Amino acid sequence: MEDIVKKFQNKFRKVREEMKQWDELQSCLISQFRNASHIVERLQVLQNSNNYGVLKCVGGMRDALLEKQIESFRNILVSMKKTLEKFHCIVLSLDKIHRDSRQQVKGGSYNLSVKQLQQQVGIKPSLIYCLDSLMFIHEIYNSEYMLKSSVISALSEMALNPSASDLSALQQLLVDQPNLHTEEGMFELSVW
Repeated sequence: MEDIVKKFQNKFRKVREEMKQWDELQSCLISQFRNASHIVERLQVLQNSNNYGVLKCVGGMRDALLEKQIESFRNILVSMKKTLEKFHCIVLSLDKIHRDSRQQVKGGSYNLSVKQLQQQVGIKPSLIYCLDSLMFIHEIYNSEYMLKSSVISALSEMALNPSASDLSALQQLLVDQPNLHTEEGMFELSVW
């Protein structure tokens, strides 16, 4: 039983590392989103020829500026999609950790009984509680990944018909991470 507890400690260490990486990616995605939002807002200003004043005389200025901003927006979208791929890798890793753990105790070399799964080892939570916690952590991070993907898709579509309030609402969704309540998953991680 001590052997399996040590393996679970390693798994929870890995989960902690994944959560830390998620937080780093979160900061990156928010920065990318803000940059993209600024470009979307700028596009509205650049499309209005009244905003050019004396520069209206310079042929092709408006089109060149718009083209540059659209190119920058596309580059940021590509970066955001790469960041989303990294989020997805974390979700897949959390799923693998959960599946491997479940396989380890239910069908692996240990083949533990229900009573053994419910048994606590010292102050540590039971293995069934740990398995449920791993599943819960995977589910909330997967939900948050899906939400982030939807927000980025909405931003792509919004570029053509922007709304400042919609941009602000989407950004707030990314900042808040409404599906992640880190403290809920942290109890299990702190015990291990």
